[in-house]
Amino acid sequence: MLGDANYLCAAYQTGEEGESLDKDAEEFIVSWARELPTDQPLRVVVHLPEAQASTPEAHELGAAITRYFGYRARVIALDLKELFRVGRRALVIGFTVLCFSVITSQMVAASLTPRPIGRVIEESLVIFGWVANWRPIEIFLYDWWPIVRRRNLYQRLSRAQVKLRPSRNEEGRRQILAAQ
Repeated sequence: MLGDANYLCAAYQTGEEGESLDKDAEEFIVSWARELPTDQPLRVVVHLPEAQASTPEAHELGAAITRYFGYRARVIALDLKELFRVGRRALVIGFTVLCFSVITSQMVAASLTPRPIGRVIEESLVIFGWVANWRPIEIFLYDWWPIVRRRNLYQRLSRAQVKLRPSRNEEGRRQILAAQ
C-alpha cells in the first residue's frame, strides 16, 4: 500500500523525464506484469481516495507512469548495448589468447623431448585458451536473454493503459495499485 499520488511519483533531482516512480510501486507493477501473458496489452488501475483522484497530480499519474517505464526501457537497452560491447571486447581478447595458446602449445609439444610432460603442457595451454573465452561465450549465449526480457517488459509497461479509479471506501485513504 502506498500513501498518495505524490508518494507514488516523486520529482527527479536531475533528468528530463520529469518523474520517478516509487521503488515499491515499481516492484509491485513489474512483478504483476511479469506474470501476465506477453501477447496481451497491459492495464494498470490506480485506486485513489476521491479527494486525491480529482487533483491535477492524479490526472498526470498515468502519463508519469508510462513515461517512467519508457525511460527505464531505454536505460535497460543501453545496459544491453554495454553488455554486448563488453562481450565483443572479451571475445577479441579471448580469441587472441586462444590463438596464442594453440600456437604455443604446438611449439612446446614439438620442442620437448619427454613426451608425457610435453603433452601435459600442450593440453594445459589449449585449456587455458578456451577458459579465456568463457566470459564472451557466457555473454553471447546466456547473459543477454534476461536483459532483453526485462527491456521488453518495461516497453510493454510504457504502452500500458493507466486508469484512475476513485475510491469511496474510508479505508481507501491509502492508495492501492491493482492489476486488472
